[in-house]
Amino acid sequence: MTITVLIPTYRRPRDLARCLEALKNQTHLPDEVLVVIRDTDSETWHLLAKFEPGPLPLRLVYVTKQGVVSAMNAALRAAQGEIIAITDDDAAPRSDWLARLEAHFRTDLKVVGVGGRDWVYHGERLEDGVQRVVGKVQWFGRVIGNHHLGVGGPREVDILKGVNCAYRRDVIQRVGFDEQLLGTGAQVYWELSLGLHLRRAGWKLVYDPAVAVEHYPAPRFDEDQRHSFSAVAFSRMVHNETLVLLRYLSPVRRFVFAFYALTVGSRAAPGLLQWLRLLPREGRLAGAKLRAALRGRFEGWKTWRQHEAKASERAH
Repeated sequence: MTITVLIPTYRRPRDLARCLEALKNQTHLPDEVLVVIRDTDSETWHLLAKFEPGPLPLRLVYVTKQGVVSAMNAALRAAQGEIIAITDDDAAPRSDWLARLEAHFRTDLKVVGVGGRDWVYHGERLEDGVQRVVGKVQWFGRVIGNHHLGVGGPREVDILKGVNCAYRRDVIQRVGFDEQLLGTGAQVYWELSLGLHLRRAGWKLVYDPAVAVEHYPAPRFDEDQRHSFSAVAFSRMVHNETLVLLRYLSPVRRFVFAFYALTVGSRAAPGLLQWLRLLPREGRLAGAKLRAALRGRFEGWKTWRQHEAKASERAH
């Protein structure tokens, strides 16, 4: 099977160089490597002008629009491989990454997506742990990730993680990546949108911890920062989660999700009870998170309602 590796990048030239060097060492070399680069990213352009690709069939995809969704859609239109493997510029796939991905696609034609564990490094410290529930959406709408801590054998999941995933090109070219999601950089929950769409269509997504990449989370250059609170980024994240879940949950499960989200919520997007739990430790920050979460829930609901109204008009 032919494999295209897709790498969106922005202002991380050293990280990108490490990622490309890791791809050179694959036991199954990629048939194509697409690096998606922003027009304003002079640092990365400078790196790539000097980079020696060696065995890598490297191509650049030029974009002017912000956001990872636009970057990946541009690469998807250009891709030629039967399988599209996606990783981040701050990751380094292990040498058997592509070989293990391909093996899953060959085993079962109903498997449309495969992903695995990302071993996360915080400086020199490796974040380790054990989680057996990975990549699931519970019946009331709670999203469980844990891709970076998953153990055990291969299993079916609802979501794969963007730093370590692959899909059949012919299927996802028909679907595309979700342009309704907000954000100027990471555009959180694009994986959830794609995963639930594919699952609803009857396809299988497989998570295998043995399919591994090393992940060195690097600074972001948008409103969504890893270690500081941004009300804008927080609200956009919650908007995206709300929109995707309302789109794919049944009417009864939508109602339960709305009740859970507003009254309980999660650490990532608190409702009233989570706000009370966070209040003694975080004080005003807990209130800011609650306000941003409620704003995101409302905006996500509004986007979903507008989409439903347009779909209804087209149907008539």
